[in-house]
Amino acid sequence: MSLVDRRIRVAFVVGDYPPAERKRREDTALAYSSPEVEVGIVSVKASPHYIGNAPDLLGLAVPPFIDAFREAEKQGYDAVVPLGTLDLGVDAGRSVVDIPVVGPSESMLHIASMLGRRFGVLMYHDFVLPLGYRMVDRYNMRDKVIGWRTCGFELPDIVANRDAVVDTFVKSARELVELGADVILPMGITQCPVHIKPDWLMNELGVPVVEGIGAPIRLAAMLVSLKLHYSRKFWPKSPLFEGK
Repeated sequence: MSLVDRRIRVAFVVGDYPPAERKRREDTALAYSSPEVEVGIVSVKASPHYIGNAPDLLGLAVPPFIDAFREAEKQGYDAVVPLGTLDLGVDAGRSVVDIPVVGPSESMLHIASMLGRRFGVLMYHDFVLPLGYRMVDRYNMRDKVIGWRTCGFELPDIVANRDAVVDTFVKSARELVELGADVILPMGITQCPVHIKPDWLMNELGVPVVEGIGAPIRLAAMLVSLKLHYSRKFWPKSPLFEGK
């Protein structure tokens, strides 16, 4: 069946979370389905929610994400998106599977570049700011960031402090807009869109908000609809996975 005759299928890869928290993330992703795009869930046996965000620990999560990308391809998905703005396993995955592997942070930054010229970035806690710096540097966009803010809570503590997180997030985002940010990037999907809806936030701030679930899912579907794939000159197919 050709793409003309069916919906584009995008897999959203979700790791281990407490049941209620996992459901929130799944429901948020599934809400980006449409008559043209079907979003599905694929599980991965890893999650920064439990292992933390230190670079060495995050490195341990890459192999399970590669396995999840292969599983998504095996299940017939047309593209795959990993949960979280750390873009876990994205580079490696592009050399392993033959479907687009779309990174949330990469999607957010490039879409934001078409909507404005100065970004305000909000993360969870000061502890994770270096991860944000490295992610933005990775895509050569540090000069576009006018300021960084955090909500003051680490990932596992956000649910218990939801009201404080929302209040701090909105206040900090307004500060960034006053500094000159014309696009807001929540580099932490638990803040937005899981607990703060982007439509409401855009009405509050008066500027675009590009978040890390809807943006990569819809960008992935666009790549599929245009029959585009990542260059094999830049991401050569790994010989370790040929024929698997």
